[in-house]
Amino acid sequence: MDAPEVDHTLWLRSFHDAPGRRTRLVCLPHAGGSASFFFPVSRSLSPALDVIAVQYPGRQDRRHEKCVDTIPELARQIVDVLDPRPDGPPIALFGHSLGATLGFEIARLMEERGTAPAHLFASGRRAPSRHRHETVHQRDDEGLLAELRLLSGTDARVLGDEEVLRMALPAIRSDYRAAETYVYEPGPALACPITVFTGENDPKVTLDEARAWETHTSAGFDMHTYPGGHFFLSDHSAAMLKVISGRLTPVTTGSH
Repeated sequence: MDAPEVDHTLWLRSFHDAPGRRTRLVCLPHAGGSASFFFPVSRSLSPALDVIAVQYPGRQDRRHEKCVDTIPELARQIVDVLDPRPDGPPIALFGHSLGATLGFEIARLMEERGTAPAHLFASGRRAPSRHRHETVHQRDDEGLLAELRLLSGTDARVLGDEEVLRMALPAIRSDYRAAETYVYEPGPALACPITVFTGENDPKVTLDEARAWETHTSAGFDMHTYPGGHFFLSDHSAAMLKVISGRLTPVTTGSH
């Protein structure tokens, strides 16, 4: 029996054209986030890079679909959609918070299937091997909202709109469940370089936890620290995108 065909347009969102054989920068949202969060990234880096944003099930135009509440399963489904191939364009991964851990697991699967990513950019997340006991996903709705306000990751207008909030909370809770129940399985270090971005005052990541990403790569590693909390990237996107562009331009322009 053949597997059902996947609708790539549901998962992968492209906001700007990048003609030719460009490196694909696959962007993975934070908990409760959506593909549209990365529209400014696409606007800044296209057409030099082919920026693709992933839309997880259970939110916005996919809100009627069942959420995926484990990182390994979500990673598997995304890799199936990406279908990376040795003769295809290079794929780099950029994830913030939940998206960073998800990017790590996607990179692992890609390497297992014979096509290593060009680079992993991990933002606002501790290294996979650094565990914290967290139970935000078990709180009631008010407790979950309090966490969102603390991290300032959700637009205040959304928090104030009951109808929008009611639609968003199941996806947010599912994402938190995926992030908080994730268990790192020891394995080989990635063969791709890792670049880490972190906020100096991020309550979710200490500098030591961010630096520990270095143990997960056998290739190059670098870390960039910025003033701010968990969503430091909102104020430092230009500097971060300059780093990403600098790391990937050689991959884009060189022979492959």
